[in-house]
Formats: sequence, C-alpha cells, structure tokens
Amino acid sequence: MNAFVRRSSLIGILCTSLVVAACQTPVVEPPPPPPAPLPSVALNRSVAEAAAVYMSYVNSSSALSASFSNGGEVRQSMLRAAAYEPSQLSRGMVAYAAILALQSPEFVNGVRTMAADPTNRDTLLRRIISDPAYATQLPGAAEAAGLIASQIQGDGNRMYAAGAAIKQTAYDIQRQRWSSQHVTDRDARLEQVRLLGLTPLSTDFSASASLQQAALNGTGLNVTPARGSAPYTQAVVRGLALAALASLGQAGEDNRVQTEALLNEPVSADCLNFTRLMILQCLAASRPHYEEIFCLGQHLMMDTAQCVIDSAGSFTASAWPETPMLSAEQPAIQPAGAASGGPSDEAQTPNR
Repeated sequence: MNAFVRRSSLIGILCTSLVVAACQTPVVEPPPPPPAPLPSVALNRSVAEAAAVYMSYVNSSSALSASFSNGGEVRQSMLRAAAYEPSQLSRGMVAYAAILALQSPEFVNGVRTMAADPTNRDTLLRRIISDPAYATQLPGAAEAAGLIASQIQGDGNRMYAAGAAIKQTAYDIQRQRWSSQHVTDRDARLEQVRLLGLTPLSTDFSASASLQQAALNGTGLNVTPARGSAPYTQAVVRGLALAALASLGQAGEDNRVQTEALLNEPVSADCLNFTRLMILQCLAASRPHYEEIFCLGQHLMMDTAQCVIDSAGSFTASAWPETPMLSAEQPAIQPAGAASGGPSDEAQTPNR
C-alpha cells in the first residue's frame, strides 16, 4: 500500500512538472542586426586641393607664349614655369589621378558591388591599404586607368608642345640683337628659380571645390573613355587605390592619414627633382638671353612635361558602356563625359 502511494505521488509530481513546462513561453533569440550600409563615396578636401595645385601649374605653364621681345619677358616666363615644388606637383598629379578614376562608372560601381557584403568590405579595405597595387585587380580598373592615362598624358603633351616651341625660339631669335646680350643678374635669377623650387604653390579653393564635387558625383570633368595598358605606373596605381578607398567611403575627412600616405609617389617626385637640378645647371652655364630661353624650353618645360607623360602610362581609346554596372546601396554612376623617355640630361645651350 505504501509503495502504491509513493508511486502515485511521484506520478503526480511528474505530471505537474510537465504541465508547468508546457505553459512556459519558449525563449526566442533576437535576429542579428542588419549589416551596416555601405557609406557614400567620400574624398577629403586635402586631396582635392592637391589636385587643384597640379591643374593650376599645368594650365599656367601650357599657356606660356614662345614669343619674346626682350629679356624681361623671358624672365617673367621663366619664373612662371619654375613655380613648382617637385613633391607637391607629384602629389597633386596622384590626387588628380584619383579624381579621374572616380569618373569611371565601371570602377566605382565595381568596387562598391564587391563591398556590398561587410566581410568583403573589411577585407577589401585592408588589402588596398596594405598593397595599393591590389586596386589594379578590381573590376573596372582598366577603364579607370585609361581615364587617368589619357588625361594626364594630354596634360604633359600640352606642356611639352609649349616647351618645344619656346626651345625653337632660342634658335630663331638669335638674329635679334637683344637676344645675344648677356643676362646682367645671372646669380639673382638662379637664386629666384632655386627658391621657387622649394616653395609650395597656393591653392585655388574654388577649383579644388569643383574637383571635390566632381569626385563625389562621378561627373563634371571633360574626360574621354579609354582603357589603360598594364603595367601601370606608380602614379596610376596610387590614384586607383585612392579612388577605391573613396568608393568605399574611406577617404573622407576622418581618413586623411591613409589618403596622405597614398599621395606620396616617389618615382615622379624623383624625376621632377632631377629636372630641377638640370634647370639650375643650365641656368648657371647660360649667359646670353637666347641661352636662357633654351633652358626655359628644354628643362623647365619639356623635361618637366616628360616626367608627367611618363607617369601617365599608356592607354587605348574606347567608348562609354551603354549600361553602367549597378552598385550596392547606391545608384549607378553615369559617365562624365605615349610618349616615353626620361628628362633630358643635356645642360648645353644651342650652338652660337
């Protein structure tokens, strides 16, 4: 009897436990938070300002006239052409390259599509920062590199043509008496040119604002579609890497440390520094004005232009795609729109 009571009690307890358990509400884990949205394209003011300095110098030097009627006009052109600091001009060229790459819908949309998944986004960001050349493997890199190469090579060709015309004047003008007269303040002229090579140019903030807007919108620059040809130059590589960071929203005002690092491109900077040495050597040896004109055309203009041309790399013309690639979390961006050889090592002046 006692055993029966004990079993009955145990069964009762078990049933009560089951009823209580059945009445309890099951615990449901909350869903994971949605992935962070991909930031908008971002590019800080510093990059746009650097690009504006480059464009200002290219436009100013390309517009120099090859016609001179006295030594004062030669000096004025000399000082305009000499007004660049090599590292600043090199950095500005890379900055402008990045803004040009951001005009490519294939590149911007391709990068953003790859970064739609947050895991891919973080990996992509780390790889670009650790190895800028990785940007050349991204979708649309050839099209973006083509925009860079065609535009910057065009800048260099304009400067080179202006310099070649001035160099030719050094020969043509020798029949004019004033051109054979010796420069009276050669030391002062040499020091002026030397100091200009150490003095950074000021920024045209109106131009830099326009360039920044063009970078953010992917439109606004008069560019011609082209495809870059590998191997890419360091200026193109770093321009692509900077544009890729901007496409990921990682080149804004809070990312200046990494964007400033990408602007430092040693190959073109070394070329421009060597050119400055040749300028000073030529001016130190020149005496009559026609020799001064030669230095202006050959070294200040043509050799500087050759550094720019070499930094652009090569390209082939192409056409805009009819349907731009769609991107993640952002509408597709619509389209906006080689010479070789190092600087001359000649320091001699034209034959008298």
